[in-house]
Amino acid sequence: MSKIAVTGSLHYDIMLDAPHRPEKGETVMGSACHYKFGGKGGNQAVAAARAGAAVHFAGAVGDDPQGRFLLDQLQQAGVDCTAVTTIDHLPSGMSVAITDAEGDYGAVVVSNANQHIALSVFEQPAYWQDVSMLVLQNEVPEAVNLRAAQAARARGITVCVNAAPARTLSAEFERCIDLLVVNAIEARDMCQISVQDLASARTAAEALGRRFAQVVVTAGEHGVAYSEAGDTGSLAAQKVTLVSTHGAGDCFVGVLCQRLSDGATLATAVEEANRAAAEHVSRLPH
Repeated sequence: MSKIAVTGSLHYDIMLDAPHRPEKGETVMGSACHYKFGGKGGNQAVAAARAGAAVHFAGAVGDDPQGRFLLDQLQQAGVDCTAVTTIDHLPSGMSVAITDAEGDYGAVVVSNANQHIALSVFEQPAYWQDVSMLVLQNEVPEAVNLRAAQAARARGITVCVNAAPARTLSAEFERCIDLLVVNAIEARDMCQISVQDLASARTAAEALGRRFAQVVVTAGEHGVAYSEAGDTGSLAAQKVTLVSTHGAGDCFVGVLCQRLSDGATLATAVEEANRAAAEHVSRLPH
């Protein structure tokens, strides 16, 4: 069984269904409200575990009902939570997401405890035992990601960064990245190539491939492109009935990393992650 270390955010998600997302000053009457486990780090850890990986998670929650819910959900998915810190003076991370009638969504995130992940965990040999890949995202401070990535690289462990949400990465952090996963917006911000279809996603992947050993660019309904050692490839999106895009990117990353850490080629891992994400968007969030 492959073993993956994930460091990142945990959010208690409040999910709202509405006919459309509100404009400035507008009140919209919604049709449903439910609560779920979230955060890019947590979602990717759970997706990797459900795909068959042994997963260790490093993060932080508050000493509150939301934090206990988040830990319980991780443990139910089989994720090792011994490196998750409970902080008694801060609330857990939260988000509010509004899904519109077309299945697209927008969200507001408040990081709270996620800003205070203990860096000391990355110096503990037990956290890295038998780990083949580290998975990171941009919902926690770069100082956390950099410390984790440096510790992983020092041990010969592959570093995957899902650079979401978009922000500027330091040169020091970029040098630690083996596999970069970005969506169309993040790719545009990192290489100034507008991704509007599968061909431009492939062009962006090729450009980013000059900076990173492996690159994956997801382009939503158009599909996904990838680059490795100067070679590029792409896959069209699978045709599905869209229910909700919420969490699709995290599902993709979790499955991608599980397959890669289990020995799959990048092309095969992308194909299977693409299939998993298609299945994810065609069912209600849970």
